[in-house]
Amino acid sequence: MARKGELFFAMLLPFRFLLLTLVFVCSAFAQNNPEWTTNHAPFRVIGNVYYVGSKDLASYLITTPQGLILINSNLTSSVPLIRKNVEALGFHFNDVKILLISHGHWDHAAGSAQIKRLTGAKYMVMDADVSVVESGGKDDFQYGAEERSHFPATKVERVLHDGDEVKLGGVVLVSHKTPGHTKGCTTWTMKVREDSKTYNVVIVGSPNVNTGYKLVGNTTYPTIAQDYELTFRTLKALPCDVFLGAHGSYFGMEAKFPRMKAGGANPFVDPEGYRSYVAEREQAFRAELAKQSGS
Repeated sequence: MARKGELFFAMLLPFRFLLLTLVFVCSAFAQNNPEWTTNHAPFRVIGNVYYVGSKDLASYLITTPQGLILINSNLTSSVPLIRKNVEALGFHFNDVKILLISHGHWDHAAGSAQIKRLTGAKYMVMDADVSVVESGGKDDFQYGAEERSHFPATKVERVLHDGDEVKLGGVVLVSHKTPGHTKGCTTWTMKVREDSKTYNVVIVGSPNVNTGYKLVGNTTYPTIAQDYELTFRTLKALPCDVFLGAHGSYFGMEAKFPRMKAGGANPFVDPEGYRSYVAEREQAFRAELAKQSGS
């Protein structure tokens, strides 16, 4: 005959399973919110730059006479959506020759292995994020120990350094190392010609200080605060006409897109919005640094 304690434990098992299930679901939802996984209609931003991501996880297609460049593979579940968007614009997904990312977090790099298999694209990543993407996120200074933050490990064909150029079919993208958010976070710039005018396009990697980041006394990333300082100096020095970023929320994509459809001036030409965004993010960084420093 079972003892009372054993009977009580047996009664609790279904509830324990339910609790663990809820924890898992909540964790997954925290990473994959609807704005990340709901598709957005693809559209031409300016010149040969197209948006092919979700409502918030940005992915960009750069077209050239010699093939396509894709920036950000996003989640593993994003790949079919990105492919659908590329093809909806009239391009062939297997023409992607170069794959780039903004930084080595799961929400921007998890789909890279799949895209490489599908297209044979050459994967190019900033030096300090190479070990992160090749370990599938396990080498990340903040999230490396979190299994839910891991993703398919992906081999890098070209290691980039600050200021390196990525060239294809006459298009030149410049990689700017803007570290802090990750050690190899990358902001991309390029020049686009439209209506006899040249525009400076800036695709911001991320200047955000995530919840839980230690800016003071970080033993796994001792130079994190100095790296954020470097990032803000770099971002403030970049000439920007067309403001884009790794997330649509950075540059107000959802508010600007209807204005694009309505015609008139291109709302993504927003140098003032860029300056305001960088200033606000720097202020947030300095406030967090002061808080952690006790000053």
